[in-house]
Amino acid sequence: MLMYYAILIIGVLLVIVALFTFIAMYSGKDYTILNVGKILLALLLGVLCLVITLPSLKYVVLKEYDVVSGKCVIEIDSSGRTSEADLKMLNIDEVFSFRDIPALDAYGKSIPYYCEVTVTKDHEFGVSYKIYDAKTRKLILTSK
Repeated sequence: MLMYYAILIIGVLLVIVALFTFIAMYSGKDYTILNVGKILLALLLGVLCLVITLPSLKYVVLKEYDVVSGKCVIEIDSSGRTSEADLKMLNIDEVFSFRDIPALDAYGKSIPYYCEVTVTKDHEFGVSYKIYDAKTRKLILTSK
C-alpha cells in the first residue's frame, strides 16, 4: 500500500506544481517552448498517476478488499535497485506485486503454493498475502 500512496501523492503534487507554475508563467508573460513543455510534461505525468490511483481510492479509504485465493507461483524481480515479489495466481491469471520478499528459501520459490492475497475490490493493488503449503494448506508465511 506504500506504493499506492506514493503514486497518489506524486500525482497530486505534479498537478499542483504544474498548475501554479503555469499561472505564474501566464501572469509574468514568460512563454518559452521549454517552459511550456516542462509544465505540460509534469501535468501529463501527474494526471497519469491520478488516473492509475483514483479509481481505487474509494476501496482503499473504506478498506473494501477482496481475498483472491488459489494456487500461485512466486517470482522475485530484482531488475532495479529494489526487489519485489510477484505472486502469479495460476487459476485467474493475475499478478500481484509486493515490496517485501517472502523468505521461502527452504521451500523454493518456483514451486506452486496456495495463496490468499488481499486486494482492492478492483484487483489493482495488493494489500497483503498469506502463503500456504499447496498440499497440507499449512500456513507458511504472511506479509508484514
